[in-house]
Amino acid sequence: MEEALKLKRATYHLWTFTISKLISSFGAQVYAFAISFYILQLTGSATSFAMNLICSILPRTLIAPFAGYAADNYSRKTIVITAQIATTAAIGGLLVVSLTMGLSLVTIYITTCILSMTSAFSGITFTSSITGLVDEARIQKAMSLNQMSISFAAIGSPAVGGLLYGFVSMPVFLVMYITASLIAIILESTMNFKLFAKRKEVVVGEPKETMLKSMKAGFSYLKLQPVLMTIIWISLFINFLFGAFMVGYSFILIEKMKMAPQHFGITDGAFAVGMLLMSIYLSMRKEVKFPLLVGKYGIFGMALMMAGIALPLMINMSYYGMFAYYVTLMFSFGATQIIVNTPMQVMMQKMIDDDYKGRVFSILETMAMALMPLGMVLYGFLYDIFPAQWILILSSILLIGAVLILARPSVVRQAHPELGAAKNVKSETVSGL
Repeated sequence: MEEALKLKRATYHLWTFTISKLISSFGAQVYAFAISFYILQLTGSATSFAMNLICSILPRTLIAPFAGYAADNYSRKTIVITAQIATTAAIGGLLVVSLTMGLSLVTIYITTCILSMTSAFSGITFTSSITGLVDEARIQKAMSLNQMSISFAAIGSPAVGGLLYGFVSMPVFLVMYITASLIAIILESTMNFKLFAKRKEVVVGEPKETMLKSMKAGFSYLKLQPVLMTIIWISLFINFLFGAFMVGYSFILIEKMKMAPQHFGITDGAFAVGMLLMSIYLSMRKEVKFPLLVGKYGIFGMALMMAGIALPLMINMSYYGMFAYYVTLMFSFGATQIIVNTPMQVMMQKMIDDDYKGRVFSILETMAMALMPLGMVLYGFLYDIFPAQWILILSSILLIGAVLILARPSVVRQAHPELGAAKNVKSETVSGL
């Protein structure tokens, strides 16, 4: 009876978590869209726009270790709700400033920094809490629904933002974001973050580890998990080498292929639609049996698609043939990214001890977010010097090589011992014949 009640509660968490994520992601992305337009209209400066992007990345990168430490040492529910309240307060402060003194770049940058930090606490803590909110059998469903809500927001927010921007003022955008954030707080407050949690009980009055000792313990824990280290190294290589895609894609389509803005927008949308549909599919199917193996071949596919971006530079295509090619490629790219990410995330959720989740996910986020800007700067420099097609092809070969080494058969068998057992049974059967 108690187990049935827990499963019923877990079902409630699945949908509450998804709706909360959808509302807050949608609000955040509509706000980001409006603020980006506002900055460009106010200043006409790409530097001012880039500064706002830095304010959204740098604070999150720096604060992530603190968020991981907090998630492992304090109440995760309290952290999530406090972070969401801080988000609401920051937007409320920006609204007051806009109504009394008018928006300035300084207030926008300060707000963006605050939102970046609150999203780090909320995101890392929520990710660390998945196994406490839902039963083990539905972790893949939870991760898929989470990704689905983010993809849906990515598809819908530019359309909604673009539609509203011409008709409503900035304070209206801010009020919308505040409303979305308040709804998220109400939903999150009804959730039981300890439903399936396996964290050690905190003894009242017992001194807590210092943050430095706690982070060292997190690194020591990772060193004892070779498969986990493999997944993290693969993630870092992807984040760095995909700078070739993030910079090159826009550069090739807009500068080299002279694609019209509306068609470029459709190819971007195809990527988000691919992510959304694959997230829906994974939320309905049974859990992937060998996630590291699936991820390995999925990354090979992504590497080939990254190289494929250069194909229209090397062979002649009609304009609409090229457009159809890129729509198909980006749809496939989005779907494959989910095939790689979701099973690997589920595997990490199951492998990492509940008491270390915050620190492990914060280490991964800090390293990945530090490498992304580095990769984008490096590739921005390379695209100005070398032919785009060779940069993409070489980066794809490097990614395939890295995965072949890191996810070699012995490592895959270590992650999935049943693969080795199945192979032995097969060889014995063959020899028996």
